[in-house]
Amino acid sequence: MVKKFLIAIFCVAAQGLFAQNGTISPYSYFGIGDLRNSGTVENQMMGGMGMYADSIHVNLQNPAAYSKLRLTTYTAGIGHTEYRLKDWTEEQRISSTNLDYLSIGFPIADKVGMGFGLMPLSSVGYSLRDETTTGSGSMVTNIYSGEGGLNRIYVSFGFEPIKNLSLGVTANYNFGTLTYQRIQSVENVQFGTLDNRESRINGYDFNYSLNYTPTIKDKYTLFTSVRVNTQGNLVSKNSQRLGSFSLVTGSDIEVIDVNLDATNRRNTELKMPTRTTVGLGFGEDKRWFMGAEYSFQQFSDFENTFLGLENVTYNDASTYAFGGYWVPDHRSLSSYFKRVTYRAGLRYDVSGLEVNNKEINNFGITFGLGLPIGGITYQSAFSNLNLGFELGRRGTTDAALIEESYFKVNVGLSLNARWFEKRKIN
Repeated sequence: MVKKFLIAIFCVAAQGLFAQNGTISPYSYFGIGDLRNSGTVENQMMGGMGMYADSIHVNLQNPAAYSKLRLTTYTAGIGHTEYRLKDWTEEQRISSTNLDYLSIGFPIADKVGMGFGLMPLSSVGYSLRDETTTGSGSMVTNIYSGEGGLNRIYVSFGFEPIKNLSLGVTANYNFGTLTYQRIQSVENVQFGTLDNRESRINGYDFNYSLNYTPTIKDKYTLFTSVRVNTQGNLVSKNSQRLGSFSLVTGSDIEVIDVNLDATNRRNTELKMPTRTTVGLGFGEDKRWFMGAEYSFQQFSDFENTFLGLENVTYNDASTYAFGGYWVPDHRSLSSYFKRVTYRAGLRYDVSGLEVNNKEINNFGITFGLGLPIGGITYQSAFSNLNLGFELGRRGTTDAALIEESYFKVNVGLSLNARWFEKRKIN
């Protein structure tokens, strides 16, 4: 019965994941959209770091962490984000709610574990209006809109061949559809023009990781981590329609399919450059942890020849993340709040995206709580409800651009069970 229930949840959640529109950012117009955070709520609330591994939580960023799992773990997360978008003249508030991940991880032998799941990789979702005046005084209105995104199905495997040294690998299959539309109308002109473009994208990439976590003075642990997300070679099958339409009825007047084969743009490659992350941390098991990570990516190698944008430049990208957690007393009988995990962190993303000669970077402050579910018995102590919060800002109002301020609320559920264990009857 439990298995059927979990399968039903998986199917319903998967349908919601593939149907969702995960962003409202105008910057999702560039690249392959807004790249979504691939970590669980627990990781996101520590500045997005992925080096930490324990026996009861799935780590979506670090496949080597599966070697630490001692219990089967089901995990899912959703996020709700409130945005404030502003430029020099006006301000707009809007929100979105999305499923962030759905996953399961389990041990298959001593110090060997694996997992699989699905999550969004990127999202496109924007609607912009631009008005200019011609030399003759006529108003020209351009409306830009886009939607869609890429999703990811993954399988991870991790093992510990030598004490304190863990290795892992994740295979990702990415797929989805991105659509872009531009509609132009001129004052006192009966017809408008449209440009509709669609990219159907799929491809593979791999994530390799190495964790080394030696014990110091029988009490503390040194955390070191190296992760390499290999270049993603995505294949994009493109189509484009150009034409005119009636501004009165909205019906098409003359629309044609562009011959993209003539310009070698029917099938294009989107190469997502290799991303390398190194991390260093220190802590006491089940009490506290603090650490820092640095990621770098040669994003200057990326290009999207199908869109052919003129006002955008891709530069090398990097991320700085700091964070940690604290548990007052995980065995406390007298106080529930002493068993709560308190997490906090911050991060700074140099995105590599440059629009109108301005860098589009992001800064975020994160914090949250890991709330135990049930009592303190062995069967119930490890499941938890994770609440997370993030305050951040991206972009700028300079050069006619848009500044995004956001407040995100994350809710993650981590449920533990015991598989592959023989039951004993007294």
